[in-house]
Amino acid sequence: MSKETENSSVETEIEIPESDVTTKIDSTEVDELTQMKELVAQWEDKYLRVHADFENSKRLLAKDKVMAVTYANESFASDILSVIDSLESAISMIESVEDKGNNEFVTKMKEGLRLTDDQIHKVLEKHHIKLVECEKEYDPNLHQAIMQVESDAHESGDIVQVLQKGYTIKERVLRPAMVSTAK
Repeated sequence: MSKETENSSVETEIEIPESDVTTKIDSTEVDELTQMKELVAQWEDKYLRVHADFENSKRLLAKDKVMAVTYANESFASDILSVIDSLESAISMIESVEDKGNNEFVTKMKEGLRLTDDQIHKVLEKHHIKLVECEKEYDPNLHQAIMQVESDAHESGDIVQVLQKGYTIKERVLRPAMVSTAK
């Protein structure tokens, strides 16, 4: 009887209904499957974010490169402005010299300085460096007001006199025009 009892107990332990086994396996597999799906979703989200950051960085670097190339000669252009100022000062000085006796040297000097000034301004325009317009109203983005003067011929805020010419390179102000404005 003891052997029969053992056999019957072994049989009862081994006999498990199939529906219970598949339920336990199915719930475990579902839990693992759900966890794996969540993990995949997390990694996909991380990938998409890193990829978006990479694309943004790539776009910003391309933009920075374009800006660097566009404004590469800004420093040189800024330095050359003092040379242009000196040339314009020489032109105004030589034009103020009275030409007594039709001195050919002075006439040729004036002509040469004017031609040089024209050439420099053509080169500047070729490289998108333009003179700041100083017509009518004062613009704080383009002009620097040095002083205010009384003027019956101008309205308040209008530019009366240009003390130093200003220049822009593309859309940036290279040097603001120094002006006096009407009170």
